[in-house]
Amino acid sequence: MRIVFMGTPSYATRILQALVAQRECEVVLLVTQEDKPVGRKQILTPPDTKAWAQEHAPSLEIYQPKRLRNNDEAVCKIAACRPDFIVVAAYGQILPASILALAPCINLHASLLPKYRGASPIQSTLLADEAYAGVTSMLMEEGLDTGAMLGFSYVHVKPSDTSEHLFEVLADAATSLTLKTLAHFEQLQPWKQVDAAMTHCRKIKKEDGLVSWHEKAQTLMCKYRAFTPWPGIYLASGLKLTELSLMDAAGKNSRIGCIERITNEGVVVACAQGSLLISKVQPSSKNAMHVLDYIRGKRLACGDSMV
Repeated sequence: MRIVFMGTPSYATRILQALVAQRECEVVLLVTQEDKPVGRKQILTPPDTKAWAQEHAPSLEIYQPKRLRNNDEAVCKIAACRPDFIVVAAYGQILPASILALAPCINLHASLLPKYRGASPIQSTLLADEAYAGVTSMLMEEGLDTGAMLGFSYVHVKPSDTSEHLFEVLADAATSLTLKTLAHFEQLQPWKQVDAAMTHCRKIKKEDGLVSWHEKAQTLMCKYRAFTPWPGIYLASGLKLTELSLMDAAGKNSRIGCIERITNEGVVVACAQGSLLISKVQPSSKNAMHVLDYIRGKRLACGDSMV
């Protein structure tokens, strides 16, 4: 079968790798986002899928349109490939009707739809402290992740899981689900989503990492897991909390934000409800360090505010 693959980050790369390796599949075109400047030096960097293809599949044609909507060139480019399927995984743009009409378009969305339609399903799953995460294969339509569902794969979320780890786990799940969906496509019965059960998640921004001790310890823990490695969580002072664990989820505290105890593992800080053990921090414009070195430099002791 001839496949046009559309995807951008490492989550999509894992699926692309599997498709290229399948004898039954011929990936005839990779469509991905444009190269973007990255880091302080703003070095122009290719998307993960493009970087992988250039190294491991140099004969695969790569196409990077700025936009798809109202783009006749993009429609003609994909149509000329005569695809049997268009497989989409975290591409980053909504496909217009003109492309959806070219072949069955199958999207691999990293949530158990109809929950968490949108740009940040994995982070949103962790923010909500869900017991399960997953991937849904679906037929695409013009709405945002609204198409009829073809299959699911789900995993249990561990208390220690961060978005970085869950991305890896769900990339593997999405890869397996992609191959199953394509292999059994003719036998699958599309299942319409129940819109009443829908939730939506937006793109994560750097400012989402700003936290306060006036939040519950459990809430802060969920944000830490969701926003690791990016954007991380940090206090208004700019102090980044880079390693922490939940000590108590329910206790009420009168001195919010103060150091309750100092141990060899770190410092226990009181939240609006419950407390957290902070092990590592990163002050603004400095390297990450053990929290004991930080409080020693700041001359902080039990009862002092952790800022």
